[in-house]
Amino acid sequence: MAAGRVPPGALNLKQFLRRQQVLQLYRKILRAIREVPAEQDRRYLKDWAREEFKRNKDATEEPEPKEFVAELCRQSLREHI
Repeated sequence: MAAGRVPPGALNLKQFLRRQQVLQLYRKILRAIREVPAEQDRRYLKDWAREEFKRNKDATEEPEPKEFVAELCRQSLREHI
C-alpha cells in the first residue's frame, strides 16, 4: 500500500475517537459491576451490559456515551418493572 492511502473500511478520526469512548465506557461499566456484592446480580448485570453493547454495535446514530448509558438503564428498568 502506498503511503498516505487509507485502506477500505478504515475508521476516520471521529469514528476512531467514538469507538475509544465506547470501549472506555464498557470497561467502566464492567469495573462498576465488579463492586456488586451478590454473584447472581453481578452475572446478570455483566450479561445485560454485554448484550446491550452487542445489540447496539451497528448503531449509526452517535449519542453521547452518558446519554447511551442513561437510555440503557431506562430500558432495563422498564423491562423489569
